[in-house]
Amino acid sequence: MAENETTQNPSLSPAPKANNKSAIIIGLLLVIILIQGVKWYLDSKEIKEQGEKIASTEQELASTMQRLTEIKDELDQKIAEVQKLGGNVADLEKAKAEIETELKRTKRANGKVIKDLKDKVEGYEQLLKNKDEEIEKLKSVNKELLTENKSLKTQKNQLGDSINRLSVTKDELATKVAIASQLKAENIKILAVNDRGKERESPFKNRQVGKLKIEFNIAENNVAPVEGKKILVRIIDENGQVIFDVARGSGTFMFNGKEEFYTASQEVLFDNTKQKLTYLYEKGSEYASGTYTLEVYTDDYKMGSGQFVVK
Repeated sequence: MAENETTQNPSLSPAPKANNKSAIIIGLLLVIILIQGVKWYLDSKEIKEQGEKIASTEQELASTMQRLTEIKDELDQKIAEVQKLGGNVADLEKAKAEIETELKRTKRANGKVIKDLKDKVEGYEQLLKNKDEEIEKLKSVNKELLTENKSLKTQKNQLGDSINRLSVTKDELATKVAIASQLKAENIKILAVNDRGKERESPFKNRQVGKLKIEFNIAENNVAPVEGKKILVRIIDENGQVIFDVARGSGTFMFNGKEEFYTASQEVLFDNTKQKLTYLYEKGSEYASGTYTLEVYTDDYKMGSGQFVVK
């Protein structure tokens, strides 16, 4: 009787099975949620780490590119400094061109690119260091050269070599050498020679002047090169007029950008032996009374001067 009641009332026995099924479903859902949560966490962490890594790589690339820009500016400074000292800047110009090309390229931030750039940065930094040492040597040579030049103990060839090495002092040294190598006329004598060959020192009467005899030595000069020189003399009267006669060997020359007349000339080989030069000039007419000036020239400078008086 009791068994029949149980069979006829289904609500009394299936309840536990339904509850177990719901629990399993809920458990599975919880596991799925947990797995998804863990996966989401791991994915988020990986994305974050990748983002941080990319940001770090990009920052490292930007820092390396910034260092390249700084090195380019340093190269500009070194090029200017080395050129001023007369040094060779070919390697600096080449490095600068390479960096400019590198800076123009579009780069992806990755380890290989950054490593290659860092290797180049190290090479350029070593180049700058080597140039600093070269600059110090050039400055030292420059200082020694200036000291030697002031004491005039250097020879012309040494000065020429130094000028080639140090273009910064080229104009200054060339000017000093040119001045130092100028020839000087010394022991200038002006004599009147009459028709019988008798010589008289100034002052002399115009009728006593058949010819003018001009004598002087070329002073010793160890800086001046042994070479041919055209030595000119000018005789100038009190009115500033040069005694001039083409038929008697007179001519013109350039001095301070202006064409000037000369009275007589000689072609000589300067050999630094204090050689003596003599000019005999016959005017062909009497000299007016007054004080005359004699000037001696060669190239584009005056070697010396003197005076004589005609009564």
